[in-house]
Amino acid sequence: MTSEVEVRAGAASSGAAASNATATSSPGTADLRFEVEPHHCFACGSLSEHGLQLDLHVDGERCWTELELADRFQGWDGIAHGGIVCTVLDEVMAWSLATSDNWGLTARMTVEFKRPVRLGSPIRAEGWITRQRRRLLDTAARLTDLETGELLATAEAIYFAADPDRKRQLKERYRFRLVPAAGQESHG
Repeated sequence: MTSEVEVRAGAASSGAAASNATATSSPGTADLRFEVEPHHCFACGSLSEHGLQLDLHVDGERCWTELELADRFQGWDGIAHGGIVCTVLDEVMAWSLATSDNWGLTARMTVEFKRPVRLGSPIRAEGWITRQRRRLLDTAARLTDLETGELLATAEAIYFAADPDRKRQLKERYRFRLVPAAGQESHG
């Protein structure tokens, strides 16, 4: 069994970083998804029984997920723990690196909490690259309430990209691959 992340073709191959927060996919590009082997990551791993098991998608130059946080992620009564909010934001920023064919580790992250994140309410997190400097990638993210559109939290982070050997090892371990999305033909 594999985990899947949706990707829009053209965004994952150039190595160019997104330069603004309103980047969108090019019309007419083929939908692709990338698959990874099951793993134990607390945020995105399908094998992490008590984790978030985020359903992550990449569309153009953005990574996004939609979810409702369960009671087990509570901080104060009825409100998500701030560390969980940080984890969700970190994950969408980290997976946004796939748009420039990078894998990396969080070097620094800042979060601004705007409003409480209510448990059981539908939310959307999205992250994107804002700048790429050799092996350092700057990213940004936001978390919004899907029912009201209200901004709940924002984040900025710097990721240290894996060197080519480590990236190859990670791709082999997780069997990272791009495949046509359902209903798309392979033209390879």
